[in-house]
Amino acid sequence: MKKYRPISLKQVKTYSITKRKSKVSLSVFAEPPLKGDTFKTFIDKLPDILAVNDFRAVVKAIVEARQNDRPVILGMGAHPIKVGLSPVIINLMKKNIITAVATNGACIIHDFEISFIGHTSEDVEKEICRGAFGMARETGRYLNKAIKDGIRKGYGIGRSVGGLIYNSRFKFKGKSIFANAFELDIPATVHVAIGTDIVHMHPEANGAAIGEGSFRDFKLFISVVTELEGGVYINLGSAVIMPEVFLKALAVARNLGNKIENITTVNMDFIQHYRPRENVLRRPTMGKNSSYAITGHHEIMFPLLAAAIIEEMG
Repeated sequence: MKKYRPISLKQVKTYSITKRKSKVSLSVFAEPPLKGDTFKTFIDKLPDILAVNDFRAVVKAIVEARQNDRPVILGMGAHPIKVGLSPVIINLMKKNIITAVATNGACIIHDFEISFIGHTSEDVEKEICRGAFGMARETGRYLNKAIKDGIRKGYGIGRSVGGLIYNSRFKFKGKSIFANAFELDIPATVHVAIGTDIVHMHPEANGAAIGEGSFRDFKLFISVVTELEGGVYINLGSAVIMPEVFLKALAVARNLGNKIENITTVNMDFIQHYRPRENVLRRPTMGKNSSYAITGHHEIMFPLLAAAIIEEMG
């Protein structure tokens, strides 16, 4: 066999770094924060690179959308409520920045419990072992009654639950996303997968009402998406349900002849999953559209985004 010896590097050709193009220079470096800096100063001092540029682009897209009277739709899972973001979301709704909200079925559970009693999120491991998981009486009774009553009024689930909480004497109803949407007349839709939510296990549950209410909300959501041209869709913490619902709503909206060619989509999560990547970021935005993945914990990243938007809008 041939024997190899270490090669000599004496003949290797080099060139001056002064003639080389580089991707990073001092011009993009961060500046250290100082005590007493404003939030705007903090944002301005971030490094001008990678995720910071994406973050700034998302802020710019949302601000421009609202300045041009284009929608900003928030699609979300329940985790943002469980980590305390309802006041931040409600504030953006009241400031006419978020123009529509679309959620999975778990959101109405945590939203109701917060408004009703001021706490939510049970210990699943403890409760499921004793056969009590998901069996909070008031949660199942109130929500299922709201859905059935709302169906008779011609409402979807979002407006049914929002109306129940808004018209109640619940001590903490001001913290309810759905009650505030009801008061502000902002579309708030709920997209249910039967069997995924604890209220489906209760004796008051009516599958026909739940299905009809969610289907009405799907059609309302499509109507909202038909106006998305020039707007922004944010998927906040939903790995499966909302990415699937958004893709189908967009498909129907385009099928009906609506021009939706210039949109910005954003996925915010602490893990970037397959369906948000495909159904929110890539597939809907092929063409002139833009998409951004913002990775990080909801309880940190979404308040940062909200503050940056408010700062930019003045």
